[in-house]
Amino acid sequence: PPQGSLLYLDALGAAFPRALSRRGTAVLHWSPGCPRAAAGWPLPTLYCTPAAAAALPSRAAALRLQLLFALRQRALHVLEAGLAAELHDALVTLRTEWPRLAQELELGRLSPQPGLPEELREQLQALLSPAVARAAELREQCAHGFEGIALRLWPRLEVVVVRTMCGTERLYCDSLRQADCRGLPFYCPFYQAAGALLGVNLWPAEPVPRFVLCPDWAFCEFLPCLASKEPRTVLLDELWEGREYGLVVTAQPGEYRCRTGDVLKVTGFHKQSPVVEPVRRESQTLSVRGESIPEEQFCQSLCRTLSLWPGARLIDYVCVESSLLGDSSGPCAPHYEVFVELQGLRDLSEVQRYKLDQCLQEDFPIYKSFRFKGSIGPLRLHLVRPGSFARLREALGSPVPMPRVLREEQLLQLIQGAVIS
Repeated sequence: PPQGSLLYLDALGAAFPRALSRRGTAVLHWSPGCPRAAAGWPLPTLYCTPAAAAALPSRAAALRLQLLFALRQRALHVLEAGLAAELHDALVTLRTEWPRLAQELELGRLSPQPGLPEELREQLQALLSPAVARAAELREQCAHGFEGIALRLWPRLEVVVVRTMCGTERLYCDSLRQADCRGLPFYCPFYQAAGALLGVNLWPAEPVPRFVLCPDWAFCEFLPCLASKEPRTVLLDELWEGREYGLVVTAQPGEYRCRTGDVLKVTGFHKQSPVVEPVRRESQTLSVRGESIPEEQFCQSLCRTLSLWPGARLIDYVCVESSLLGDSSGPCAPHYEVFVELQGLRDLSEVQRYKLDQCLQEDFPIYKSFRFKGSIGPLRLHLVRPGSFARLREALGSPVPMPRVLREEQLLQLIQGAVIS
């Protein structure tokens, strides 16, 4: 709804007055085949990145093109991404391709690249002109490393906007805050589910996003969590502060009363509208024997394990329940397989592989009980090569939040093919 964009622009402009400057926002977002309006579409002059770049069939090519146009504009005030993973992957491209990007800026010329049709390349080429001084600045700043690179390349930058952020997408935000985007606040303006915009965050300066649910954008019902009997759905005016609810949405034609898998906590009310905070995605829960390990808690156990490995830093991870593996899992009890991309480690010892299973047993007594009885087999941990998760996100085919539990064989085969240890 247009009200969503207008509320976002009002909140953004109130917290960061220069954020609405003409051509002061760069968008990093992939929407293959159908260019989507940016978050602040009522003011198209906000953006310095061409809309056509977002519609490329190749995610990597789209993000690289948008990054190049963002680099041309030194006076940026806002970096806007559809998902935190898109900003993360674009800045990884900066780390690996900055010499070539600097050359393209200097010459004002787009190099041919996979995923960029020649006709579109010529169209975008017309928007470029040589930027010798900017290319020199890019080389100088990248030569000094990448910690805090965003503020060094765009010294007027005020805020990073990530349109939607759910579950362990926060993993990418935390990584960016500690390195490339150090010193910058992050603002997540929208809450979306089942293909519909449901709420808006009116508090850009707060570190934890919370959203006002807008009653006329979709029809929402709520299932109380931890109900003592078969729960019935309640409506917006029946919610209680401090309680958690599963979300049921009717928004798209032909899709009625869809359980989104999101669990929301009511943190208060704005006037008469509930204010909610997403707490977990039930669809990303691990369970091979009914033990139900939530996404956030599994991520915490994984991070605790990595803290015991000197020099290791988590880049990304995904899990698989052994039922998806079929016969390839061998004659063993149901178990989890975990694929991780790490910085600082090139191999995993057997002791390290077992440590995650041990931490899970310490953090989840029911998992420990099943492990003791042999009903659940030992967790298997695999290390994948750098860049594997960027390719996995490309294979998802659309800009959706990163799944933490894979349910499709095609995606499983892709990540299995990237294992190095």
